[in-house]
Amino acid sequence: MVGHNGLKLRMMLAGSILFGFYAAIAGLVFLAFGTGTTVLLAVALGSLVFVGFQYKFGKWMALRSVGAEEMPEGRGYDQIHRSVEQLSADMDIEKPRLLVAEMGVPNAFAVGRKGAGVVVVSQEIIQLLGHDELEGVLAHELAHIKNRDVVMMVIGQSIASLVGIVVQFAYFFTGEQNIATYVIGSILGTIAQMIVMVFVMAISRYREYVADEDAATYTNNPDAMARALEKISAGAQGKEMRGEETVNALCIFGSDGGFLQKILSTHPPTEERISRLRSMSAY
Repeated sequence: MVGHNGLKLRMMLAGSILFGFYAAIAGLVFLAFGTGTTVLLAVALGSLVFVGFQYKFGKWMALRSVGAEEMPEGRGYDQIHRSVEQLSADMDIEKPRLLVAEMGVPNAFAVGRKGAGVVVVSQEIIQLLGHDELEGVLAHELAHIKNRDVVMMVIGQSIASLVGIVVQFAYFFTGEQNIATYVIGSILGTIAQMIVMVFVMAISRYREYVADEDAATYTNNPDAMARALEKISAGAQGKEMRGEETVNALCIFGSDGGFLQKILSTHPPTEERISRLRSMSAY
């Protein structure tokens, strides 16, 4: 059994901060439309519907954007199914649906939650990695489902979108109705959304370290996970991933960049992830 108090604490902190942003949204709505029970219920119900829609639609779009199809048992996929069955049993989660897709780069991602998880594996990563390396990648994706961090990401992104929309329309309705007002409102809404996303992305980067650690622990092979990341990074160079904008936050590998890109990145630097796994190998 692997426990992650650090991840739980960070998710609690992130949840508190996100609730604070949500409370600010509710405050703006109350100031604009009143503080009655009807408004309170409308805000609560509207938020739940919005988050639920984003969760369902986001999951559907992620699978559709990469053209994911069911991974049949047989035709060379038996070993993957057996590995996922064993890892799922070890992690005490239900075996997720397994899908396969041609993404253009070696990659994999997970969507959903415990009991309704889906893991998508690219044909490119199957061809690139050895079995022990691919098993590490599968364990990494199963860890995201086990740790429920995908749900936190969906909630965080939903609240960020809500903040951006409310700030934008609040400026629209309080300023003069002209083109400049709409342009400034759009800019302010984007900035507000980015501020919230800084917190969400920080959690996203940390959850990748946790999933790496889980993968190394459950497979008892941190070196294989490190080698997988090295091969995936090299194999993705100069290639464009299918559906990248839709699934980037969900994938096992993300592109590295400058300072601004790093603080808004869904993934920590690959070399740092590999270094941490190598340190686990040393022990």
